[in-house]
Amino acid sequence: MKRVVITGANGYLASVIRLYNEDHITFLPITRKEIDFSKPETVYPYLSNLEFDVLIHTAANAVTEFCAKNPELAHKINTEAAIEAAKAARDKHARFLFISTEQVFNGRTDQGPFTEEDEPVCVTDYGKQKIEVEQWLKANSQDYVILRLSSMFGMPIPHVKLSSNFLMRTWSALRTKTPAKFTPNEQRGMTYSMTLADHLDQITELPTGIYHVSSRNDRTTYDLCRYIAGELGYRREEIETYILPDPERYADRFRDYRLDASKLKAHGIDCGTVEEDLARCLKDFGWKD
Repeated sequence: MKRVVITGANGYLASVIRLYNEDHITFLPITRKEIDFSKPETVYPYLSNLEFDVLIHTAANAVTEFCAKNPELAHKINTEAAIEAAKAARDKHARFLFISTEQVFNGRTDQGPFTEEDEPVCVTDYGKQKIEVEQWLKANSQDYVILRLSSMFGMPIPHVKLSSNFLMRTWSALRTKTPAKFTPNEQRGMTYSMTLADHLDQITELPTGIYHVSSRNDRTTYDLCRYIAGELGYRREEIETYILPDPERYADRFRDYRLDASKLKAHGIDCGTVEEDLARCLKDFGWKD
């Protein structure tokens, strides 16, 4: 079987990927116990002692506030350690699959969705750190796949640590009757995590390059969360009470991070629409028939 190293192995995305592919892939999970990614100098030596065909690098600190307050430490984790992992894969003649982000476009003032050919413009440290790794790969590696992900979502799975996402935040607000605010000044994709898990084999065989992974969405974040609430079965009065607009957030400039995933679709992986993704997720978890 194919041997795949996966970093950030206890994270939500890596856990889902492993759970639904471990029947035909031998995973070598890397957590903080094995490698401290805040110490980039330890990454290459550890990975060089492993035998693998693919290295999936999901490990990162994606908290925007942390990256802004701790730029040097965040750079070590998100950029320097990632490059050391890429070097290890290159020297092993193994494929490197790098998880990047829609946030590389958060500084653009024009309207998305953006393609892989569009120039990244970023105003946050986290996005800039991802861009730096992308640029290193393009200049120094011949065998890589960069996946720029939209916001990912899912629901609780036993023994899997769930990341915060729009679906769960919406559900939590309604379930606990605690009002939550969402900005109407933003548009972005929202992709079901099973899209990656289901197509992992195809993704690891993609031609070298950058690929966008995102469902298609024409709603603002606020409108999308209202739609989610309706699909969860809540009444209009409940939605009006607990899913509230946050007009101050990004009031200075409308943010559009949407990704055009046509390139990925051309290789047989269709991310579909956010409505289709949400319907599938709710069906998988027994919310709908």
